[in-house]
Amino acid sequence: MKTTETPAPVPAESGVPVTKTGAPDGNAAKPKKKEGSVLNVFSHGMLILWAFMVVLPLAWAVMTSFKSDSAIFSSPWALPDKLHFDNWARAWTDANMSDYFFNTILVVAGSLIGTLVLGSMAAYVLARFDFPGNRFIYFLFIGGMSFPIMLALVPLFYVVNNMGLLNTIHGLILVYIAYSLPFTVFFLTAFFRTLPTSVAEAAFVDGASHTRTFFQIMLPMAKPGLISVGIFNFLGQWNQYMLPTVLNTDPDKRVLTQGLVQLAASQGYKGDWSGLFAGLVMAMLPVLGAYIVFQRQVVQGLTAGALK
Repeated sequence: MKTTETPAPVPAESGVPVTKTGAPDGNAAKPKKKEGSVLNVFSHGMLILWAFMVVLPLAWAVMTSFKSDSAIFSSPWALPDKLHFDNWARAWTDANMSDYFFNTILVVAGSLIGTLVLGSMAAYVLARFDFPGNRFIYFLFIGGMSFPIMLALVPLFYVVNNMGLLNTIHGLILVYIAYSLPFTVFFLTAFFRTLPTSVAEAAFVDGASHTRTFFQIMLPMAKPGLISVGIFNFLGQWNQYMLPTVLNTDPDKRVLTQGLVQLAASQGYKGDWSGLFAGLVMAMLPVLGAYIVFQRQVVQGLTAGALK
């Protein structure tokens, strides 16, 4: 004689009410789903608004750089009647933007390489080795982040002048490195602590020295963190204005920010607003290009510690 077996009740997820037959009640999940959809709409709306606020000034600056001076004031929001590429050529040659651009590339490239090399070495030692004074040195770097650069301008000027580095490219590079090291060490110390120690221990067992282990094993593993902190340092050093203004008064060795200020100050006499916007876009393009190319690595470096 066959009997009809009652199917086993479907286990319900925690927090989800069930019916008498043991099946989850689908109606109970609707309020949560509705609440989540409202939150998604709100968050997406805020992101769209933020993107509009960021993209609109950039697009307007690029559009204005191709206009004539009269069109900038008569129809500031209209598209240019034609592309005036002579604005860019005039800013590049007549306003000496080419020289400023070259000087900026030299200073930022040298300071960025020096900051990443010295900062990664210091951060690796602070993160991996215990020695007397480890925490003191670490907090000393953190204290450098909170020290206002305005308070150090006068003594820094005399120190650089006494060393014979005033109005020199390499002097400005050394100052940029010292200015960027605290944040670099702080960022990379936390990143090196997230890396597995078993790989370094295996290298030591195979006979690798500390130097070889760092440069051939640990440094490549820290590539996302290096790219992230490199982008932040690149932005800060590329847009730096206060330090070169005080330490670099030679007109032939001005950097891009000094050149833009000089170009803007001359508008009261020449009225070359189209050339000013062209120079402004020239200064923005390298920063935007660097972030677009390395945006994925920047996100990976920022979330590496949280995903460990």
